[in-house]
Amino acid sequence: MMSTQTIIILISIGIFAGILSGFVGVGGGVIIVPALIYSLGMTQYEAQGTSLFVLLLPVGILAVHNYWKAESINWKFGVIIALTFVIGGYIGSKLSLKISPSLVKLIFGIIMAYVSFRFIISGYNGFSND
Repeated sequence: MMSTQTIIILISIGIFAGILSGFVGVGGGVIIVPALIYSLGMTQYEAQGTSLFVLLLPVGILAVHNYWKAESINWKFGVIIALTFVIGGYIGSKLSLKISPSLVKLIFGIIMAYVSFRFIISGYNGFSND
C-alpha cells in the first residue's frame, strides 16, 4: 500500500505536469521523469516507463479540446507526428534499454539543457523586441 505522502507527491506531479502540458505543450518526460526520479527515488527506466504509461491515456483530451475551440491545432501535422511518434517511441525505448541508465540521464539532461537555453534566449529576445 502506498503512503499518504507518496500519493500526495504523485497527485502533485500529475497536476503540475498537466498544467504545464496544457499551458506550454510540454510532454510528460520533461516534468514527470525528473519528478519521479528526484521525489520518489525511481530509477531512470522506471520513471520513463511510468511517464509513457501516463501518455497512453487520453490525459490531454480537455486541453486539446480548448485548443481546438480556439482553432489552434494543425491536425495534418499532428496526425503525421502522432503516427511517427509510435515508431520513434518503439526505437527509442529499445535503444534506451540497451545502454546504461547513467548515459540515458546524461543524454536526457543535455537535451533538456539545450532546449531550456534556446527557450530562455528566445524569450529574452522577445522581451527586448516588445
